[in-house]
Amino acid sequence: MFTVIYSDEFLDHKTGYLHPEKPERLTAITSALQTAPFASQIEWRSPTPVAKRPLISLMEEAHNPSYIKAVQELASNGGGYLDTDTAVSPRSYDVALLAVSAWLDGVDVVIESGEPAFVLARPPGHHAERDYGMGFCLFANAAIAAFYALKKPDINRVAILDWDVHHGNGTQAIVEMNPQIAYCSLHQYPSYPGTGKATERGFHNNVLNIPIPPGNDIGVYQPIFSKKVVPFLSDFQPDLLIVSAGYDANAADPLAMINLQPQDYGIFTNYCLGITRRILFGLEGGYDLPTLSQSVVATINQCLA
Repeated sequence: MFTVIYSDEFLDHKTGYLHPEKPERLTAITSALQTAPFASQIEWRSPTPVAKRPLISLMEEAHNPSYIKAVQELASNGGGYLDTDTAVSPRSYDVALLAVSAWLDGVDVVIESGEPAFVLARPPGHHAERDYGMGFCLFANAAIAAFYALKKPDINRVAILDWDVHHGNGTQAIVEMNPQIAYCSLHQYPSYPGTGKATERGFHNNVLNIPIPPGNDIGVYQPIFSKKVVPFLSDFQPDLLIVSAGYDANAADPLAMINLQPQDYGIFTNYCLGITRRILFGLEGGYDLPTLSQSVVATINQCLA
């Protein structure tokens, strides 16, 4: 069985008319998974309720308490914007906390089972900085999950692979000072948010950024995975691999200019499985609904192969 952590409450984060990071992203994926050939092999789990874990104290390892409070107040006052494209609706704070909880559940599932799992949650998180949200992201889900994992027995090193088409500036900034966490990002460059240069190596040589020019496809990605990504992650010897699984590098995606196809994410997943089966996939970007849902199917299908 393959565990997918999901809640309909993730649909309650409302971003507004024509916003690309919309609830329909999740309904498209859940529909695709429920009709996939392996549908009977999926175990759907609901996230742990926020009240049942010390969530805020865990989040404060990644975020300034004043920022967390500011998001709460913005939501409770009816919503607004953290920046020009990062919306907060009345339920967004509660939903974002539940998303963090879901990522932490994912860590628990993967550690306990030794097998991959997928967190199907929103809002995404890899652009969220310590003191502010941006790029559709409220809280740094992957970074918080990494810190949480390091509290577990026998988890001494956590690697984060970010294959979203945009650089995870927030994740990198939050984790790069921790020698027990490695961060690797493949991203279109130049592109939003303008970070992620190859010269950035982290404070402990624990960062690998791989900027990729617009227009490239799987023919460029495969040698990068085999010659750079896999050696970097393997040499780190992670006890857990967290994948910031964004699917906006698809050719059909409206927010970028990389030419991947949904099946290519199965290839990426196979590279990851060669490093460890302890993999937590968590949804980040991906805004063309058909290729987004097909890409998630390809990812999980490879885990079950």
